[in-house]
Amino acid sequence: MSETREIKVKINDKWVTGSAGLNTTLLRFLRDNGFTEVKKGCAEGECGACTVLFDGKAITSCLVLALQVDGREVVTVRRTDDRLLEALKEAFVSHGASQCGFCMPGTIMTARWLLVENPKPNRDEIRDALSGNLCRCTGYKKIVDAIEYVSGDL
Repeated sequence: MSETREIKVKINDKWVTGSAGLNTTLLRFLRDNGFTEVKKGCAEGECGACTVLFDGKAITSCLVLALQVDGREVVTVRRTDDRLLEALKEAFVSHGASQCGFCMPGTIMTARWLLVENPKPNRDEIRDALSGNLCRCTGYKKIVDAIEYVSGDL
């Protein structure tokens, strides 16, 4: 029998209350509470599909326990009042940087984190930041192009 606890997490600027077991990942908690834009890929922290921002840092939500985020802030790609996030989404579309879209939410969240930490990254720095985000449909050129384009506007 698994013990559960009520937790309260600020997700995309709104407080969400839900229950989480001692082994419930943040990924599972988010998806169980309707945040299906956070994708379950490898569930081992290798693919980056589940990347979100946790207190401003890009993390793979499959490796963080939901109980660890109680009272803290999480941002997903669905947040709409974030100009940088919206610019990245638009650039990914206009540069043809996504195909199936499965990896894009996590990739965009990593890109957002990068541009906050380093507003003018060079192409090698962009590639390095994306090294934990796997995309099986595209080459990374268009993804790097989109991020570089947004960084030029910062």
